Amino acid sequence: MSKISIRFYNDIIVRAVWNDEKNSWFFSVLDIVSAIRNEKDYNKTRNYWKYLKAKLNKEKNELVSDTTQLKIKAPDGKEYKTDVLDSNGIILLAKNFPSNQGAKFLEWFISVENSIDSKSKQKAYSLFDNNILDEIEVGTIKGLQQIHSYIFGGLYDFAGKIRTLTISKDGFNFANGDFLPKILKEIEKMSEKSFEEIIEKYVEMNIAHPFMEGNGRATRIWLDLILKKNLNKCIDWSKIEKKEYLEAMKESVLDSKRIKELLFNALVDGIKDREVFMKGIDYSYYYEEV
Repeated sequence: MSKISIRFYNDIIVRAVWNDEKNSWFFSVLDIVSAIRNEKDYNKTRNYWKYLKAKLNKEKNELVSDTTQLKIKAPDGKEYKTDVLDSNGIILLAKNFPSNQGAKFLEWFISVENSIDSKSKQKAYSLFDNNILDEIEVGTIKGLQQIHSYIFGGLYDFAGKIRTLTISKDGFNFANGDFLPKILKEIEKMSEKSFEEIIEKYVEMNIAHPFMEGNGRATRIWLDLILKKNLNKCIDWSKIEKKEYLEAMKESVLDSKRIKELLFNALVDGIKDREVFMKGIDYSYYYEEV
């Protein structure tokens, strides 16, 4: 099966597919053109790429000859061959756009590809490909630490370590570091017999925020493992809009009704489906982008 990865530029999806022969990610040219031009109309994007490709050919630009075709799944669920370029090709492509468009995209693309998030995201993918998920304790603090330690190990010195300091975000104080060990033990004991109970446990873990960084990404994987074990279900995170999710999580501190509705409507049976897991990682990281 092809390895597919999704990035988001100004909320526009940029798809990539892994090429085993080249040992590299190749990016959809149409997605890149759409992102740089902030154009969501597929036909306009396709026509612009035709125009640009003809222009580059006329100039004998080697970028066109570097373009290859790989199959990438479209929104309709079918796979189509599409023009793709590797990272170096995308950088060269962006330089053929007006500077005010290309420069902003390049700044984002280069920083994303070399960021801690990008590196930890690749490690999160490998949780599935290397069957590491089967070795993680489900629903325990240790299990959450195992997830966090794996995806952030070598990137943060506090990977997998419960924080001792008190942290806050957007004016909200998470659980006091002095009382965190006791709070986590209480959360661990919470029942997981029903969907509602599982989400309550998830909400409480979010309020606890046991790590200095990376709580959301680790805890969403933790939640899916609990759902798989107890309900034989998981969340298709691609069905949940970023804004809706973030607002519902903020509300959940006082009222968990909205987040329960969102998550329930995104429940699917594909607990062993690689694509569901990988898309879940992509969207999970997207939620954390500022």
